[in-house]
Amino acid sequence: MIEYLNAFLKAFMATVNWTWKSILFEVPWYTNYFWGLLLISLLVWGLESLFPWRKNQSIIRKDFWLDAFYMFFNFFVFSILISGFYKVFELLFLEFGIHSKSAALIDFSPWPMWGQLLIFFIISDFVQWFTHVMLHKFPFLWEFHKVHHSVKEMGFAAHMRYHWMENVLYKPLKTLAVMIIGGFEPNEAYIVHFVAIAIGHFNHSNIKITWGPFKYLFNNPVMHLYHHAYEFPENTCGVNFGISLSLWDYIFKTNHIPEDSGTIKLGFEGDTDFPKDFVRQNIHGFKKKQKSL
Repeated sequence: MIEYLNAFLKAFMATVNWTWKSILFEVPWYTNYFWGLLLISLLVWGLESLFPWRKNQSIIRKDFWLDAFYMFFNFFVFSILISGFYKVFELLFLEFGIHSKSAALIDFSPWPMWGQLLIFFIISDFVQWFTHVMLHKFPFLWEFHKVHHSVKEMGFAAHMRYHWMENVLYKPLKTLAVMIIGGFEPNEAYIVHFVAIAIGHFNHSNIKITWGPFKYLFNNPVMHLYHHAYEFPENTCGVNFGISLSLWDYIFKTNHIPEDSGTIKLGFEGDTDFPKDFVRQNIHGFKKKQKSL
């Protein structure tokens, strides 16, 4: 027990120290997620301001500051809080002889780095797509995911408005999939992470672009706007689940872009009664619904 407690505290403090050093520019610039996130956010926000799709939408849109808070909470604060638990789980797996290489079906280590990064990106994105579908399909998971869909005006920071339970779901599944398929995370994985942040910010932004023929490969703001539509097509639990790549939606027939005016209503049925503040949104999903008499 002492071993696990020490591992928990060590991992927790290491994440705190790394984050603090990132703020002070004391880590390599290419792994500095704090200032990297801020720079990407400012760039996409600037593009939103210069080339707005919905021209009547304010630069400081509805819930802008709430989403900005979510961005830093989910990317840094919650990562710090949960880092110790991941280390404990890693030790538990090792006790049972389970580690990244032992679970791997394919050894990608001989591949060139660009190949490893590509495989890592594809695997990670597919797992996130699949998890995203599950968040819509199962009612108890949808209650958590409602936080993300409570956005009423789309902008780059809406990318990071999500319930903390989504981190609990996404990260272990992604880690497990990477372990089973390749048993690795490349040393240069920060490239994939930064690309994913940039694409996610862009897809939630107030910018109109579809990438032309590349729309079948990469997600885009027009496609993702319809994921946030108030009403989904009949007999579906949602559409356009893609994170960075759109090809999964085209492969599994969950794509849907009826038009591109950008004027559709966002949210979900009953969202007028959904909590509007950070605290109540993040305890939502744990309370049992009261049955109407």
